[in-house]
Amino acid sequence: MTLFKINKNNDFTVMSNYHLRDKNLSLKAKGLLSYMLSLPDDWDYSLKGLVAICKESRDSIRTTLNELKANNYLEIDKLRGENGVIV
Repeated sequence: MTLFKINKNNDFTVMSNYHLRDKNLSLKAKGLLSYMLSLPDDWDYSLKGLVAICKESRDSIRTTLNELKANNYLEIDKLRGENGVIV
């Protein structure tokens, strides 16, 4: 797994072009990943959190996240609350 260092400031983000030049990714996936990389580290990266800040539907974002996962750009961990329900 490759980790990318992202430099963030209040008004700009500097990131590698690696994912932007990956021909296996759709433009939507490149855009969502770039947007996610620009968010603060403590952001709510859940599906619900991403839907709240994007125009696309829940299903569209889920499909795009699955594309990123299939191309090894992210891992999706499901967190369970005290009652065992996924949060």
